[in-house]
Amino acid sequence: MAADRARLDAAWTALAELGVTLADLQNDARPTLPTFDEYLPQVLAAAGPGALRAYRSYWQRMTTAWGDLTIDAVSASDIQALQRRVVGSARARRNSRGGRHAGELLIAAARAFYNVAIADGLIDAADSPAHRVRKPRRLPTTRRALTPAELTDINLVARTTGNDTILDALLLRLHTETACRRAGALGLRLQDLDDERDLLQLREKGGTVRWQPISLDLATSLTQHAAARGAVLPTDPLLRYRNGRALTSRRYDELWRRIGRHLPWVAAQGITAHWLRHTTLTWVERHFGYGTARAYAGHTDTTGPATTTYIRADLQAVATALAAMTGQPHPLAQPIDGHQVF
Repeated sequence: MAADRARLDAAWTALAELGVTLADLQNDARPTLPTFDEYLPQVLAAAGPGALRAYRSYWQRMTTAWGDLTIDAVSASDIQALQRRVVGSARARRNSRGGRHAGELLIAAARAFYNVAIADGLIDAADSPAHRVRKPRRLPTTRRALTPAELTDINLVARTTGNDTILDALLLRLHTETACRRAGALGLRLQDLDDERDLLQLREKGGTVRWQPISLDLATSLTQHAAARGAVLPTDPLLRYRNGRALTSRRYDELWRRIGRHLPWVAAQGITAHWLRHTTLTWVERHFGYGTARAYAGHTDTTGPATTTYIRADLQAVATALAAMTGQPHPLAQPIDGHQVF
């Protein structure tokens, strides 16, 4: 169909008013988008420690698959195809679910990658192929609270096997009392321990920071551990190997592998330190209610039902629950009839 002359004249007039010439239209001065290989260093530099741990391997899978392509050249179906390959190649573990978690992480990693590109103004949010792919529905967790007998057996193995039973017993006690995550324990510094008021400052995911009450026994053990293993400066790592090096996540992996060799049900169910978090928070919820359990877990700032605004627990409530659980008085606790666990 021939173009309408009046419309052409109107278009040329508008271009002339904007100062756009035919050469501009032909050469298109817009910058070329980077390839995946070129843009990955920028994404890595912008990512926090948690994102790097979770997504780095998936970003590398993306660059292996599409390294020479510009970031706008990948479609939603390309991402879905890579997700299928990731699911199919996921390592089979005792507690695996057919690679479902790996597939979910691939989509999350792709979205995080494109979020950086969107923030940089390279693409529009509506053009992100990763955000057009539906994430798999997360299945209910298989984690549960351990029974008192199971907890006793786990602690017995940790205290009687291995090459550093003092450290292993201290780790289990720390996680059971505070319900902290592994990253929270690994991030502890000497200045995070307030042994005068029996408090421990935890820095965990989402940038949350909170003071968590601990028992006098745990505060004393942590103080002695830090002094014996070379923690001197306020910013020195609190938890350390016998040679003074800062503790790493490899100690957790080895600890639970060893416990699993002695207790086959631990290996069969894939029990880790996070199960101790479930155990403690379940106990706190049963005895002190949902509000106190949320505060104990460090969830007080998360979104939820409107009712949670009115049932927030304070540090004293957490200390009271801890005192009841451990059977040891705490300077911040309210006097109650205790339900000692340890």
